Amino acid sequence: MSRPLSTLTGVLAVGLGGYVAGTGAWDKIGLAALATLFVSAAANAWNDYRDIDIDRINQPQRPLPSGMVSPRAALVFSIVLAALSLGLAALISPAALAIAVASNILLYVYSVWLKSTVLLGNATVALISAMSPIFGGVAAGNPRPSLWLGAIIFVGILGREVLKTLADYDGDHAHQVRTIATAIGPRAARTVFFFLLGATAIVMLAPYLAGQYEPIYAWIVALGVFPVAVYVIIRVTRERSGPQLERLSQLLKYDFLIWFAAVLLGASV
Repeated sequence: MSRPLSTLTGVLAVGLGGYVAGTGAWDKIGLAALATLFVSAAANAWNDYRDIDIDRINQPQRPLPSGMVSPRAALVFSIVLAALSLGLAALISPAALAIAVASNILLYVYSVWLKSTVLLGNATVALISAMSPIFGGVAAGNPRPSLWLGAIIFVGILGREVLKTLADYDGDHAHQVRTIATAIGPRAARTVFFFLLGATAIVMLAPYLAGQYEPIYAWIVALGVFPVAVYVIIRVTRERSGPQLERLSQLLKYDFLIWFAAVLLGASV
């Protein structure tokens, strides 16, 4: 239920935000990374708890719809991890605790009220994801350099969220869940996805163009990140089934790892 690969991306983003801060406060950055792990795992479990019926169509192999885990166990698991994340954040600073509280609240509210909305829920998920590197910067005591990372992650995750509505179209449509794909149709939603992916490319190059990152950053982005994004765009124009689009969504997640490497090698710390 915690979906380790999904939570790992947030943890790495926290570490990246702490790294570009350049303060060397790795003890607090480590606490922030662990807190983020718990927040993400708690949110995933809560989301599965809320979406059992929909996942029977879209993701029948998951623990709850497959019967491997009971709904009550998922709920308890989620609450315990959320509480642990707050406890860890409190050890860092009041600002870090405020971010952890806001993230937990937004993620729970998302599953109850915002998921079945056109873009508002997707933007909420993107905002929470963008807070991960900023959380790392706050923990390190210097959040300003992480704002670049937050902006890039926000636009990129928003695009990926739109792609996920395409992947979940059948289940969402069957249960009358209102998303951008069910509201304006898959074809128009694909156009929105293409626009957001293009915007991500522009924002991703902004730190280099502003003189913040070294040339190696631009080279890794151009030769490592962009080709994967182009491949996804080509495939999305052809693929229609949920599982196929879900795999492309996962591929974009791994593409972010290449971008992480670009930041590590190119950021002027």
